Amino acid sequence: MHIRQPKVLHPVDNEDLKLLLLENISSEAVRALQDQGWHVDHFTKSMSEDELVEKIHQYHAIGIRSKTRITERVLKAASRLLTIGCFCIGTNQVDLTTAAKTGIPVFNSPFSNSRSVAELVMSEVIALSRQYFQRAWEMRNGIWNKQSKGCWEVRGKTLGIVGYGHIGSQLSVLAESFGMRVLFHDVINIMPLGQARQVESLQALLEQSDFVTLHIPELPDTFNMISATQLAQMKRGSYLINNARGKVVDIPALVEALKSGRLAGCAIDVFPAEPGSNGSPFDNSLNSWASTLCSLPNVILTPHIGGSTEEAQRMIGDEVSSSLVRYLNFGSTIGAVNFPEVDLRAITAEQRGNVRVCHVHINQPGVLKQVNDVLSPYNVEKQYSDSKGEVAYLMADIADVSPNDINRLKGVISQTKSNILTRLLA
Repeated sequence: MHIRQPKVLHPVDNEDLKLLLLENISSEAVRALQDQGWHVDHFTKSMSEDELVEKIHQYHAIGIRSKTRITERVLKAASRLLTIGCFCIGTNQVDLTTAAKTGIPVFNSPFSNSRSVAELVMSEVIALSRQYFQRAWEMRNGIWNKQSKGCWEVRGKTLGIVGYGHIGSQLSVLAESFGMRVLFHDVINIMPLGQARQVESLQALLEQSDFVTLHIPELPDTFNMISATQLAQMKRGSYLINNARGKVVDIPALVEALKSGRLAGCAIDVFPAEPGSNGSPFDNSLNSWASTLCSLPNVILTPHIGGSTEEAQRMIGDEVSSSLVRYLNFGSTIGAVNFPEVDLRAITAEQRGNVRVCHVHINQPGVLKQVNDVLSPYNVEKQYSDSKGEVAYLMADIADVSPNDINRLKGVISQTKSNILTRLLA
């Protein structure tokens, strides 16, 4: 049986694609991108805004994790940048609106590390309940302190999950297997897994839960979502776990709740300000309360390791690098978080004279007519367009285009008044 092989597409102006990968992105992802024949610069650390502004103009794509900030200033300096890959769940480290207006789709991996985070939370639930993190620290300091006071089984206790997405729902199943009762609160109504039950308000969840764990994005609405008022609503002797985003918890208020005995302990994996690389100090120069928090008993502090497993990083690397390859080679924006999601079936190897037009433009009336007028001398074999907010994206495959016409087509479409970015792939 003859199978139609997809044609490998390349930018018609023969640009040599150059990629920048930061924050120790998985070696499998690096190899996958290098296998495309692209030049890849790979660094283990993040870069500051000033460093990025200085270097970003060289690159057509950048891959980051959670520490590198892609700000409006960085994007203005990124004269060649075509796409951004966030090798993590969150994308709040990127100015998504400015990126879209500049014609730059942003890709992430929304669920690849869900299991890793869920397992970490369950380990923290048990560690807090048994105080074994504290006992282990005492043993390392030569202190034998065997005790049962304030140590509990998790069976029969209530876990309150704030945010019932990919992580929260997996955690729900794990917690029930430990014999826990599960409540959850989310901004939308969600079908629960197992015996979990959705409650109508955050306050209702806080008042009933022995353990509260957060799995929510960092948004204006979630800034200090857990502060003095919410901590006062929690059960006395309960525990708080935050593996979500650093700014969703008011840490000074949390410190007071721990000191007063309102909370029996907490586990924190994310912080408002975090060091840029391994080996850097975590101290009061970053967060004014750091030394106080570190001195409190039954507090587990980890360096943003929720998704730091071999399995999660491999899956994230595979997913995000595949998204970058599909966009750079074929123009597909499926999975982009800030961009219209558009895709077309592949041009086949037999279709030698076919060209793919990828046209990012301002979302306003008359654009399709303008572009189709330019394409009218050719047979448009397939075309798809979509919009998201102020940005629209058109893909079209046209047949029987001579080499002499390719650059002329790109030039004419790029000169339309609504043009943001136009690429031709052949």
